[in-house]
This record gives sequence, structure tokens and C-alpha cells, in this order.
Amino acid sequence: MTRLIAFNKPYGVLSQFTDKGTEGSARPTLSGYIDCPGVYPAGRLDRDSEGLLLLTDDGRLQARIATPRHKMPKTYLVQVEGLPDEAALRALRDGVTLKDGLTRPAKARRIDPPQLWDRDPPVRFRKSVPDCWLELTLTEGRNRQVRRMTAHVGHPTLRLVRWSIGGWTLDGLAPGEWRFLQGS
Repeated sequence: MTRLIAFNKPYGVLSQFTDKGTEGSARPTLSGYIDCPGVYPAGRLDRDSEGLLLLTDDGRLQARIATPRHKMPKTYLVQVEGLPDEAALRALRDGVTLKDGLTRPAKARRIDPPQLWDRDPPVRFRKSVPDCWLELTLTEGRNRQVRRMTAHVGHPTLRLVRWSIGGWTLDGLAPGEWRFLQGS
């Protein structure tokens, strides 16, 4: 029986079970939250990003979720600096050229601020610079891609929450919580 876990990764937690960083570092890892031997992350989520991380004990499923050639959509809720206009959104939808090449087209739209948990530490707030929320759906997973894409169109990312991967969502999971999923 395949095990598939949805985990709401908090800000600051590494997407691995051990910290292979510098000597004496005490960065939080998945082992502080998930006590289920034999499961491994299907993909990664940066330490400074939050949200849905899937873990499984099935290598084929892990590859299907994480490998870009399968084009599994991943949806992110992104708080950005500034107020992107239609040209910036169109650029995200068409694909932008980053140092590692042209990104695949993304779904991109402005959304009302989502009802999310407070982040610790909080996102910096500047009275003189407005911010807004975007919903971005990608079908590839380059290193820090969402952050690089929003910066490329002039709107740096302030907060990044992965909401869904394929048909699996974060709905009902508080930061640090996990649950087994059906239908894997």
C-alpha cells in the first residue's frame, strides 16, 4: 500500500529530514514534524517558502510528482511588492527569460488577500510600498522559480505559499500539520 502524506511546511523548515548544513547548525527539518519512517519528499520547497509538501514511500509516484517532464501543475499564493499591471501578468503567462532560459507559460492572476495563518517572522511591511497577492500555477519546478519570475517582472516576492500540487491541496492543514492522503 503506497503511503502519501500532505505536509504544511512552515517557514524556515528545510525540505529534508536531516540538516547537512554547517557544523553546529540547528535548522529545523522534517524530522521535527513527521514521524513516519520510509517516506521521502516528492520535490522541494525552499526554506523561506511555506505550504504543501508531498511525501511518499513510492519512488514512481515521487518521480511523477517531482519530475518536470510530467508537467504536474503546482499552484502558489504569492505576496509581491507593488501592484502588477496587466503587462506584468501577461509576461508571467507567456513565460519569462531567466538566466537558465525561458520559463513555460504560467497561469497568473491577481487575487484578494487569502485567509492564511500568520507567518513567523512576519513579512516586512512598508507604508510607502503597496503589495498584493497573485495566484501562479506552474508546470515546471526550477530553483526559486516563482521568486525569480516575479522579480523579473519588477515585483519581488514577499511571501510564497504553495497551495496545491496536481489535485492535492493544503486545505485544512495548519502549519506543521500533516495527513495521509487517499487516491495515490
